[in-house]
Amino acid sequence: MEEIFGLQTEAAHFHKSKFFYLLSMESSATLVPFSQLTSFFSHKPNNRISKAHPSWHSKPRTSLPTRIHCQKMYVPGFGEASPEAKAASNLHSFFTYVAVRIVTAQLESYNTEAYEELMEFLSRNSLNDGDKFCADLMRESSRHQALALRILEVRSAYCKNDFEWDNLKRLASKMVDESNTRLMRDYVLETSHVDSEGK
Repeated sequence: MEEIFGLQTEAAHFHKSKFFYLLSMESSATLVPFSQLTSFFSHKPNNRISKAHPSWHSKPRTSLPTRIHCQKMYVPGFGEASPEAKAASNLHSFFTYVAVRIVTAQLESYNTEAYEELMEFLSRNSLNDGDKFCADLMRESSRHQALALRILEVRSAYCKNDFEWDNLKRLASKMVDESNTRLMRDYVLETSHVDSEGK
């Protein structure tokens, strides 16, 4: 019994001393320099593990840049098409109008007969729908068919080569900015005039 009691007492002293040791380490941890902490926690990699998995230690972890995706404005009322598709459709008809103007100007200078035939056809058919205009022109006669093919050729060339798309964007943005500025200026002048009369 005395031997057992002695072992229990010794174990109690061991746990008590261990508790005070940990407590003293915990209280003095704030006094340890940071350089010692980093050297304490640093360890040498296991060669055997690093050989089996070289990617674990060969490449440091790096944070990837976060990309911010801005949502565009939702434009209702266009169905499955987009505002750009609507604008493209309007430009398509406009390019037909431009091509007809170019061809008529060319014919007027060197082929007056074809010019008169095209002008007579224009008097009877609208250019609001460019594709319908060209389709009807093809079926009018063989001479009109050649004119229609020329219009299609000029329309494609003007759209791809001569139309200044960058200038279109610049002019459209400029018109919107100038219009907004003018409207706001007119409103401020109008309201300030009304306020001055009220006083």
